[in-house]
Amino acid sequence: MLPEGRRAPTSAWRGIAWHNAAMTRHDLDPLGQSWAAPVPGRRITVLGSTGSIGTQTLEVAAWAGHDVVGLAAGRRVDRLLEQAHRWRPALVACDEDLADRVAPHLPTGTRLVTGSEGLAQVAQADADSVVAAVPGFRGLAPVRAALEAGRHVALATKEAMVCAGALVWRAARAAGGRLTPVDSEHAGLYQVLVGEPREGLERVVLTASGGPFREGPADLAAVTPAQALAHPTWRMGPKVTIDSATLFNKGLEVLEAAALFDLPLERIEVVVHPQSLVHALVRFRDGSIKAQVGPHDMRLPILYALEAPERPPLPLDPLPLSGRWDFEPPDTQRFRCLALAYEAGRRGGSAPLALNAADEVAVAAFLAGELRFDRIADVIERVLEAPWPELDDWAALPEADAEARALAHAAREHLGVRA
Repeated sequence: MLPEGRRAPTSAWRGIAWHNAAMTRHDLDPLGQSWAAPVPGRRITVLGSTGSIGTQTLEVAAWAGHDVVGLAAGRRVDRLLEQAHRWRPALVACDEDLADRVAPHLPTGTRLVTGSEGLAQVAQADADSVVAAVPGFRGLAPVRAALEAGRHVALATKEAMVCAGALVWRAARAAGGRLTPVDSEHAGLYQVLVGEPREGLERVVLTASGGPFREGPADLAAVTPAQALAHPTWRMGPKVTIDSATLFNKGLEVLEAAALFDLPLERIEVVVHPQSLVHALVRFRDGSIKAQVGPHDMRLPILYALEAPERPPLPLDPLPLSGRWDFEPPDTQRFRCLALAYEAGRRGGSAPLALNAADEVAVAAFLAGELRFDRIADVIERVLEAPWPELDDWAALPEADAEARALAHAAREHLGVRA
């Protein structure tokens, strides 16, 4: 219920009910949700705990004094066991075939669950916040499970909004779940839009580092996995790092921003900013621009996703305001994946889901030495040539994903590593 004297927002955008009053905890956040009450000693679960976002989340939890009640990982047994003994959660999840390697070494009081069902159990465990950092389409099901259990989800699995944004929001609203973004760009937009009425917004701008090939080579055919994995700015997992090198990751972020903030694609810009210090900007109708600036350290957006609108301290050095900041347009001729993401968004329906599936297949093939770097975009483009209708229920998603992957595998085999 809105506080006395306030009226419900009338625009199509979910997010703004600020008007001219002072900000209080009764106001809605930039996604149209009530701000969460502060929770001392927050209980969190971490999905994808052994990956880059997961490990940094646990650093934040240690600094902030949070309690970790659930961990879910895939195949990194040693790291998962280290985390389990450090945090002693009630639940731990891993892949089914690794149970014999994990179960005997868990601390007393920690229960092991496995596979997709185990992942869902951890997602639905009694917690104040769920950090969703399982990459790819596989990460969608636990996001759904957490939201249907009424949990707050700090979302790093961008594929959830890309593949099923409308269904994700439906699940959140039906059960009282909440979303806050973890990706640095979306976390930046989220912060910049606090207190800003929808009517003043003109466009939003996502920044991209440009990846390791921003300045060359002109011909990307001979790029090796080792070269593509050498990101100049961020520390990320291999899939996300390759996606950054192709600018596909920025395409996913455009689609995520559209679904998360309820924005039309034509009002979402991308600009290359090699220093990765300005994470997002908003252009307003009066010509003003607001930006969110910070070091390229994912622990900051993780903390804000968990604590917003509060800003507890982190033991990080202040960002020095020195040096140059460059901005340039993306080269969508060399990096066609970004243009293909916009095309998938314009086509709508399940095209973004197909786009994501095709990229997952193509990146895996590239990392395995079975596909040239410059052919990743070709695989995606061929998959998008098929018709991709609207999907309005969860049950249809796996079949569409499987169909897109089959087309991607066929395209990969046709193109081949030497083609």
